[in-house]
Amino acid sequence: MMNTVSDIAVSGVGFALPILVAASGELVSERAGVLNLSLEGMMLTGAFASVLGAVTTGSAVGGLAAGLAAGVLFGLLQALLSVTLRADQIVVGIASNALALGATTYGARLLLADGKGQNAPGFAVVEIPLLHRIPILGPALFSQTALGYFCFAVVGLLAVTLSRRTRAGLVVDAVGEDAKAADWSGLPVRKIRYLCVLVAGLTAGLAGAQLALSEVRSFSDNMTAGIGYLAVVAVIAGRWRALGVIWASVFFGIAQALQFALPALGVSVPFALLVMLPYVIAIAAVSGFIRNSRSPANLTVAFARAS
Repeated sequence: MMNTVSDIAVSGVGFALPILVAASGELVSERAGVLNLSLEGMMLTGAFASVLGAVTTGSAVGGLAAGLAAGVLFGLLQALLSVTLRADQIVVGIASNALALGATTYGARLLLADGKGQNAPGFAVVEIPLLHRIPILGPALFSQTALGYFCFAVVGLLAVTLSRRTRAGLVVDAVGEDAKAADWSGLPVRKIRYLCVLVAGLTAGLAGAQLALSEVRSFSDNMTAGIGYLAVVAVIAGRWRALGVIWASVFFGIAQALQFALPALGVSVPFALLVMLPYVIAIAAVSGFIRNSRSPANLTVAFARAS
């Protein structure tokens, strides 16, 4: 029984980490007033670019750099449309995800054909002495790849530097709560929103690289399979707070792990229901928490300086 619980914990953290990394950047962007439904497309593009980069350079680090660059470029496109051109953020997100799915599928056919996208150079597991022997949590938290530990560090860095107790965090919140008032006070609203969207793009690219180079070491069509949407939901379920987002991400990760754990435990559940499980739980989580939370007042509201 202990081994089964440990396996679920390991799988749950493995599934949760990409969600958490992407959600940490999305949290920053939404606090500044920009919703990135395109997070799914950003992650998928980051996964594709990281595998292509790793195969091309023969280096996992080269793949990581390519994944991060792709995420930032995607974020730049999102910021251009949402912040500069003031396009509807929901429409931009849906269209961007469709574009990313088509582009990466075509790119894989063109550039990763004949098995080139399989067994890409990836990051090896690094066990932290003694800590990885802690029952249940040890293998889940302290037997990660170097990229996995880097992901934890990025999440922690964002949570600390942009908390609501730091000047940077207060500035982000000011822009997301009342952009016009922030502008009148002298804050560069558009610049701040651009930077926050780029942070979301960077973390989404990192999440895609973690999924591709640490977990599966390959690329397949639509390999994110809704993880980006779960990251957006994690921000809502987490009430736009860092600790809440962490717990929501872990919760969704374990829900995904149960897809594989329940059949192994002999629990007879239709496969289609297992696939639906994380998303059903996500809907239930949002339905339960949304009444007791309030999104940033200017979320999805385009900013236009009065002439």
